[in-house]
Amino acid sequence: MGVLELKNVSLTLGGKLILNDLTVDFWEGRVHALVGPNGAGKSTLASTIMGLPGYRDIAGDILLDGERINDLTVDERARQGITLAWQEPARFEGLRVDRFILAGAKDKSTDTARRVLVRVGLDPDKYMRRAVDRTLSGGERKRIELASILSMEPRIVLMDEPDSGIDVEALTRIFDALADFKERGATVIMITHSQEVLKHAEHAFLMCNGSILDKGAVGRIDGYFGDHCMPCDHTNQPDAQEMAGAVT
Repeated sequence: MGVLELKNVSLTLGGKLILNDLTVDFWEGRVHALVGPNGAGKSTLASTIMGLPGYRDIAGDILLDGERINDLTVDERARQGITLAWQEPARFEGLRVDRFILAGAKDKSTDTARRVLVRVGLDPDKYMRRAVDRTLSGGERKRIELASILSMEPRIVLMDEPDSGIDVEALTRIFDALADFKERGATVIMITHSQEVLKHAEHAFLMCNGSILDKGAVGRIDGYFGDHCMPCDHTNQPDAQEMAGAVT
């Protein structure tokens, strides 16, 4: 039994079935990757697990440690140790970086803020009192958000396109954080279109049309998608440009 399980989960948005009777489990202390074509339902799955508004009217069950959490709010799920990192980190205009980091931290000391900033490669003396606003680059925002997640010490980390819009240094720090999460026994679920990011997972799922088509070792899923995902009748089939890239 996984630490997080979805049993026969379906979700309809705007009259369209986005998650289709989906059953999947995620194991404790593992880094999982979720890959598949655009429109497969990957980000919707993350939003559903987090319980975001508009994503809670589901059929089926979401279980954490065997207990049903369908009725829990976002805040209640966060208190249970589930957190979601966005493709584009939310901007809390004017909020100081140290206060942003410590908002959800288990240990709300200044030492915690300094420690996690160092871990993501940002100088605390330069960033602690900066505002979280548009003066920060995309890579800086991603690293500051990552620092805030490290400070939370979550059990379940949902990462939606962690490499989106960042530089090589920021990506390296994300890979370092994955090692930290794993060492602490946290479960990581990464949505990715990047073959490089996929390499840092231990287990992968191939998703299409709201369902899990295949699962297994990263090499198995990488090879399946790279070699065998051909144009089909699905409305979310990969286009030529997408297929020319790495894993999508």
